[in-house]
Amino acid sequence: MNPIQHLVVIGTGLIGGSVSLALKRAGVVKRVTGVGRSRENLVLAQQLGVVDSWTHDVAEAVSDADVVLLSVPMSAYESVFSSMADHLPARCVVTDAGSTKQSAVAAAKKFLPHPERFIAAHPIAGTEQSGAAAAFAELFDHRLCIITPEFDSDADALELVKQMWEQTGSSIEVMDASQHDEFLASVSHLPHLAAFALVNAVAKQATAEQDPFQFAAGGFRDFTRIASSSPEMWRDISLCNRAALLHQIELFQAELNGLRDALVAGDENRLFNEFSAARDARENWLAGHGEDL
Repeated sequence: MNPIQHLVVIGTGLIGGSVSLALKRAGVVKRVTGVGRSRENLVLAQQLGVVDSWTHDVAEAVSDADVVLLSVPMSAYESVFSSMADHLPARCVVTDAGSTKQSAVAAAKKFLPHPERFIAAHPIAGTEQSGAAAAFAELFDHRLCIITPEFDSDADALELVKQMWEQTGSSIEVMDASQHDEFLASVSHLPHLAAFALVNAVAKQATAEQDPFQFAAGGFRDFTRIASSSPEMWRDISLCNRAALLHQIELFQAELNGLRDALVAGDENRLFNEFSAARDARENWLAGHGEDL
């Protein structure tokens, strides 16, 4: 791809910072400006070479941008799009890294002067860490990035965004935004809610005399790792993908109810069959995709 002359990253945390570092590693970006609320984080981002300069002013940053990447909480999209709307160069391409796509597209259509040049994307990568200090260039290597263009998306903008994410090390999957949101509700959003709920359920059993966490070992730690993720981010994701997530909660609750019924009945065969089916499904998944995890 031709080098991006000026990339503006709005939200210089783990994802936004890692995109910048990955594109710098690939040699396909000339200059990166970071935008955010925290001066401390922005100064650190510049010190670490994540960005070349920074500002708190969205309008100032995007005024001569070639590409703008949003990596902010989903609840901030409308405010950010509104702030940049009157200052974007006509040629500028806007993309994002958010976990819900229908809400991102809706916000772009509401506020951007050229929503056809907004190409929604979601890299399937991350850790429970946050901030510029957590960013690293290899985050997207051999990971999937889902792109969800609209029927009227600008063809050149779409191609640029595909190439940009490929240069981060990602492989590209193109799908409809609604399909993306349903899939991610099941394999990403619901697991986070389950981890948050389990940690809270255990914490609420603690007494002055006994802390149940003292008995937790590797299994509990591994299952609940993602409960260390940003509460702000996951609040926004949950609300932005509410319908799909409620559907997945109902399906999960049905599975839990089935296991509860088996326990009440002492049905050892049903428990064995349910556990075996889950183990086999997971082993098949790992056999096909384990090298990408």
